[in-house]
Amino acid sequence: MQQPLADEIRPRTLDEVVGQRHLLAPGAVLRRLIESGTEANMVFYGPSGTGKTTIANIIAQRTNKTLHRLNATTASLQDVKDVMADVGTLMAPGGVLLYLDEIQYFNKKQQQSLLEFMENGKLTLIASTTENPYFYVYGALLSRSTVFEFKAVPPEETEGAVLRALTIQQGRSGLPLSWEEGVPLQIATACGGDVRKAINTVELLCQAARPRNGELLLTGEDALQLAQRSAMRYDKGGDAMYDAASALMKSLRGSDPDAALHYLARFLEAGDLVTPCRRLLCSASEDVGMAYPQAVAIVKACVDTAMQLGLPEAQLPLAQAAILLATAPKSNSVVEGISRARADVRAGRTGDVPRQLQNVHADTTGFDHRQHYKYPHSYPHHWVEQQYLPDALAGTRYYEWGDNKTEQAAKAYWEKIKGPL
Repeated sequence: MQQPLADEIRPRTLDEVVGQRHLLAPGAVLRRLIESGTEANMVFYGPSGTGKTTIANIIAQRTNKTLHRLNATTASLQDVKDVMADVGTLMAPGGVLLYLDEIQYFNKKQQQSLLEFMENGKLTLIASTTENPYFYVYGALLSRSTVFEFKAVPPEETEGAVLRALTIQQGRSGLPLSWEEGVPLQIATACGGDVRKAINTVELLCQAARPRNGELLLTGEDALQLAQRSAMRYDKGGDAMYDAASALMKSLRGSDPDAALHYLARFLEAGDLVTPCRRLLCSASEDVGMAYPQAVAIVKACVDTAMQLGLPEAQLPLAQAAILLATAPKSNSVVEGISRARADVRAGRTGDVPRQLQNVHADTTGFDHRQHYKYPHSYPHHWVEQQYLPDALAGTRYYEWGDNKTEQAAKAYWEKIKGPL
């Protein structure tokens, strides 16, 4: 069986690794640790296909340790014990380097089982995860490890690996092999920083190529079909989803309609309508709020329409809502006001409801049958001065007028009636 192209092209030295210059450039900390033959425990955090396994292999070679690989999605506690059984034998004379992929799938007890071996130095652990390790990795294990973040490889760097893969495929091919201009960069871009996926795309593209006039030509159209949607990283409930949701919300708040449409498009391509709908509805009150109160009703109508239409038509009302929110005037007076009020309630600053605001039936149960409530609609301008907050909070101000046109108009209206606010 022919060796998979991704394995054949896997780098053997740090200089051959594609991307991760912030970790592996001359003088970078991780590179210096590897070159010194360190036996430090590490956690590699980052998306798939960015070199985590490759660098673990290189570290194992540098330290003369026996490398064992386990994947936490299928491994058990017994598998870890079996690995440790090799320590001190001819199977692992220099010790064991355990590369544990997807460590987030190990529960707390399984992760705790590694601590004993890490403490006595018999085990060097390199764990990898595509999720934030500070959420998914046991604290005591993290405290004994150093976290290194791997980043998606830029297309211009991935293109070099794609060209190497194409060169190898030329040597493998029984017919002359060539490709249309721009195909390598197209593959590198479409695979979203995942070098392994880019190499696999090259292999599939060559296998699917049809002979024409005695040669194989790799076309941009075929490359697009094989790599389509690969550039988007999305894992419902995972970091990628929450990062995209955060980016959408902050783009709306930052009044950038182009960025808002971009992050909305990520959710649409993933088929997720619920997450962006929640963010849009929230932003209407949190970021636009009293600056344009009608935004809530409009966004709600857009969301309802989108949910009734379903994809692909749902993209239209959701895009309308995103553009509306991104270009609307902004005010956070709503969130600031309710945050201050809740802070007082949580701190116990409440007090009794003023007598004049209590439920009217209280007039028949107390010693004082008069409630003394003034009905605002019975007074000019439908307002009369009276105390609404509890005595302990009298005079407290939670809501501050925003500096937008709508809130300033409301402020001017009430200043005319109530006097200076």
